[in-house]
Amino acid sequence: MAEPIRPIVLPPIENADREGKWLQASLHRWLDEEFLPEPVNADIASRAARIFVRQRLEGENDLGALVVAIVTEMEGFDFSRSFYSEFAVANAVSDLILDSLGYDRCCGN
Repeated sequence: MAEPIRPIVLPPIENADREGKWLQASLHRWLDEEFLPEPVNADIASRAARIFVRQRLEGENDLGALVVAIVTEMEGFDFSRSFYSEFAVANAVSDLILDSLGYDRCCGN
């Protein structure tokens, strides 16, 4: 039987402003590079970073729960001017965080 995937728990937030700015800039860059740079990408990155930081400040450190929070709260965002959806944004945030922590995302490792 396969082993369950262990949760990835982030260390407690130390500098919310720095973490938010890093995530916003990194996500904005990713959004612009993945498809076409669009003005709406700045709004998407800003909103996702605010959700992420607020959740972290409220004590949520489980990456899976943070991804779900981003999906849930981004459902109210108007993605009609974008190639993306709340799911793509949340998954990109997860990938950026995993990369920053040195996790190999290939093949379930």
